[in-house]
This record gives sequence, structure tokens and C-alpha cells, in this order.
Amino acid sequence: MNRYQKPAELYDGLRLHQNEHTGGCSPRVLQALASLRADQIAFYPPYDAATAVCARYLGVSPDRLSLVNGLDEGILALAVSCLRPFPDGFVPEAVIPDPAFEIFAIDTELVGGKPVRVKPRADLSFPLEEVLAAITSNTRVVFLTNPNNPTGLSMPLEAVRAIARRIPPGAVVFLDEAYAEFSGETFIPELPQFPNVIVGRTFSKAFGLAGIRIGAITGAPDTLEPIRLAVPVYSVNIAAVVAVQAAIEDRDHLQHYLRQVQESKALLYAACDRLGLRCWKSAANFVLIFAGDRLDALVNGAARRGIYVRDRSTEPGCAGCLRVSAGVVEHTKQFITVMEEVLCAAR
Repeated sequence: MNRYQKPAELYDGLRLHQNEHTGGCSPRVLQALASLRADQIAFYPPYDAATAVCARYLGVSPDRLSLVNGLDEGILALAVSCLRPFPDGFVPEAVIPDPAFEIFAIDTELVGGKPVRVKPRADLSFPLEEVLAAITSNTRVVFLTNPNNPTGLSMPLEAVRAIARRIPPGAVVFLDEAYAEFSGETFIPELPQFPNVIVGRTFSKAFGLAGIRIGAITGAPDTLEPIRLAVPVYSVNIAAVVAVQAAIEDRDHLQHYLRQVQESKALLYAACDRLGLRCWKSAANFVLIFAGDRLDALVNGAARRGIYVRDRSTEPGCAGCLRVSAGVVEHTKQFITVMEEVLCAAR
């Protein structure tokens, strides 16, 4: 029997549009949640044990890591600490290479900062020279993602180094590594040499804890401190505290899912080749597919069959593209069957 169960009936379909772990969290997480006592739920949670486990997993000391209520909270806290306008009228800028996680620009504007968008290259490779040219004395944050969302492409770590060396004093490079488990690549070992870089990680994707909301930011303590001050007190709840420890301890569950992702991506690449669709080889748990004038038929046809994928055609450089999660193999096969049905019917 497959260790993964079908998606919860609550969602009335197969969710392949949010890059979630559709196989679910480790059974150890459920055991940990079920073992919570009444007094643990009644009290504000302690963080030392969960911080130590997460720090050990990421290979850093606990003083270089802060837990956050989903990585989104860490990004917002960074914006609050670095991108609010000054009383003298100075407006900090955030450099954002497109296509990018939409929250970067949303949070920048929310706190009064100015997003500086860098247009994508035709091949969607990382535009290092263009990002460097966009950095000015007004830059206070450069938002980077490795692997990128929605393209799934990796960026060279040398690009992170080059940008960290170029930004003005007091500015920060924020490197979103939400999908690092799938790429097997991280900048974290280099953080001691680059105190102006903050790395964000999440336990939503590879560990299946999206509904729990737990992430972490790591970097030099002095760089982290202003961000920590912008995070609400006790924002990480007791369920997340116990869940993340149990999830990290179950490496077999993690490794099984990583193997499923690799197999799913290979199946999607092969299906795209058969069906005449272009796709990008992904270092994450999703694949960006160029469907062109067949995009609406594919997205809507899949939805009518209860499978949801993400239309990314409005993203810079992604016209005609959809993004589909590549996780549990059985779920990927279901989507490929739908692709074949829809596209063959459309001929």
C-alpha cells in the first residue's frame, strides 16, 4: 500500500497549485500533536528545544536562528525592520529580480518602501549584471530566491556573493531557500563570511507542515536582531513547536518524499516531450510548463477534473506558462493523464 493517502476531502480535489506536500506530514508529527497536554496548550510555548533542533538541522548555532510563523512572517518582519521610510523622507528600496515570490513586493509596498523590479532574461536565467546595476545607495534589501519560484531554476551561489559585496553598508541580502531540500544546495555554510546575508527556510514544503506555519531565518546575530524585534511575541504556537521537532527527526519520511519528487519531475519532463510542451528543469518540487495558446484549455480542463494547477502567465517572463507541483508520484500520474486527455481533445 502506498504510504501516502489521497488529499483530504476537505479540499475537494488534488491541490497541485501551491507546492504543498500532498502526501502529508510524517506520522510522528501526528503523534507529537496528539501527545500535547492541556497545560502545554494553556501556556505560552518555550522555544529553546525547537530552536536547537532546527539550528542543528541547518548546521548553525541557536543564536544565529529565529523561528517564525511561516517564512512569510520572516519576510514581513524584514520589511518592517529595513524598508520603512525615514522621518527625513528617505524611502528605502528593495531590489527584486523577476519573476519572484509576490510577497516580496507586497510587503515592501505595505511598509512604505519602494520595490525596484529587475526584468527577467529571455531564458529566465539569473540576471546578475542587471541586479548589480539596480543596486544604489538607496538599496536596503535585495530579495533573492534559490531555487526560484516559479521557474524552479537555481541561481549561482557566486551571484549571492557578488551581490552581498555590492550592497551599501546597512543593507541586507535576503535569500529565500524555501525549496533548498529539493535542490540540495544552500548558502548557509557561507553566512559567517557574509554577515549582511539572511537566509530564510520553511518547513512547509519538504516536511509537509504548511498548515502548521513554521519557518526560520538564520544569519549573523546582529543582523537578525532588528528583524527579531519586528516579530510578534509568541507568534509561533505550541503545535508548530512540537511538530517541527518531530518532522525533522523523521528523516526517512523526508528522504522518501525527495525521491518521489525526483521521479515526478522526470515523469513530467517526459510527458511534456511527448505532448510538445516546453518546460524548465527544476531544482524545486514543481515544474514550470509553457503551454502557449493551450494554457487555458489545460488549466481549466484540469480544474474541471478536480486537479488544480497554477496559471503563472501574468508573471514577468512567464507568458503562456503554468506551474504544477511535482511531489507524490501517483498524483503526478493523475495530472499527466489529464494533460493527455485535455490536449488530445483540443486538437
